[in-house]
Amino acid sequence: MPNNVAIPRLVIAGTSSGVGKTTVTVGLVRALRSRGLKVAAFKCGPDYLDPTYHARAAGVPSHNLDGWMMGQKAVTATFARASRGADVAVIEGVMGLFDGASPIDEAGSTAEIAKWLVAPVFLVVDASGMARTIGAIARGFVEFDRGLRLSGLICNKVGSESHLNLLCEATDFPPVLGGLPKDQTPSFSSRHLGLRTADDRVLPDSIVAALGTTVDKWCDVDAILAFASDAPPISAFADVSSVETPECCRIGIAFDEAFHFYYEDNLAQLEAAGARLIRFSPIHDSKLPDVSGIYLGGGYPEEYAVELAANESMRREIAAFASSGGVVYGECGGLMYLSSALRTLKGTCYPMCGVFRATITMRDRIQALGYVEVETSCDSILGPAGVRFRGHQFRYSDIEVSDSLSRGFTMTRRRDGKSFQEGYQIGRALGSYVHAHWASNPDIPASIVKACSGK
Repeated sequence: MPNNVAIPRLVIAGTSSGVGKTTVTVGLVRALRSRGLKVAAFKCGPDYLDPTYHARAAGVPSHNLDGWMMGQKAVTATFARASRGADVAVIEGVMGLFDGASPIDEAGSTAEIAKWLVAPVFLVVDASGMARTIGAIARGFVEFDRGLRLSGLICNKVGSESHLNLLCEATDFPPVLGGLPKDQTPSFSSRHLGLRTADDRVLPDSIVAALGTTVDKWCDVDAILAFASDAPPISAFADVSSVETPECCRIGIAFDEAFHFYYEDNLAQLEAAGARLIRFSPIHDSKLPDVSGIYLGGGYPEEYAVELAANESMRREIAAFASSGGVVYGECGGLMYLSSALRTLKGTCYPMCGVFRATITMRDRIQALGYVEVETSCDSILGPAGVRFRGHQFRYSDIEVSDSLSRGFTMTRRRDGKSFQEGYQIGRALGSYVHAHWASNPDIPASIVKACSGK
């Protein structure tokens, strides 16, 4: 049965990508925390990177909410679980407010999530070189979808305080609730945003603190909080990961500079199914921990190919674990590491684990991007043939496999409906370029745990 969830909440949306949603979100989260509030942070869409920026500001992990991969029931359940105990929830949108999996409907968009959560929306606008036009933008976004609660605008890259005053005068519905000055707002390098995880080098604590101070000074945080507090209760079903079972296996989670792309929900569901998750580093550790399964997520193995190749003992351990029948699951970067070799953009070829007889080659242009639906064509650690789930691809490499390596996935692209074969399997080792979200099929984590526990 669904439960009522009542928590102040708001969505930070944008007119498009690149207008400063993440900057505003990080600053607002820090400003709210400076007031003594506990903030739950979320990211619309499949992106792994923006949540790491949120986490630096919020002090807790940020969770993805993806309408197409998860569906409404799982989105609201994840939101309810992850916001439990928080004073306010801040959800950063994806791309423009109405952009998603399709150009003709709201599936996978920020607007869809905002409606499901009945949350007020604050629209970030790049207001450089703009005055009265802000009124046209405001009216257009309101009129486009009356089902949304567009509560205010936040103007980024304003020239001065007087410029912000002009923007406030130009529209009163929805009101301009502040802005960020282009010459006084601390920034993190745009070449990292969307390309690198927010560690201390990319986003120092001093920048996070300064962003919080800037938002507190230039935006009406009290008004934003008032709108958030007016959000009504919503109904949410209990999250699958909230029902725990006794521990029955240990799964090693690769986690270091090279591997760190994981959906928090996926890990929570493994734990709920009875797995104890043990982090290890393919770069720094010489041997595997005592585990009955290995999960290698996405990341940047190409950036750390030298270090990964140099750690011969770990590569041998993983190869031996797989050849002895151990459960191994690799996604994108994990697949790259499990292959025989990785060739960088400079043409240097580095040895990897060799679980799959395949060579990975990095390219200077993106090779795949977008949502996919997967159906397994044979039995695997994910379950019997015919298992279906949804995921996302984002990669700059391609793979050349030997003829003997079987493909166990039929993948269909959401964008054009075209299908192709993927999903490489040998024994109980499985690798794919797909970043899967198991909210699309909650039976999968239980199947993985079952395979690891030998039941």
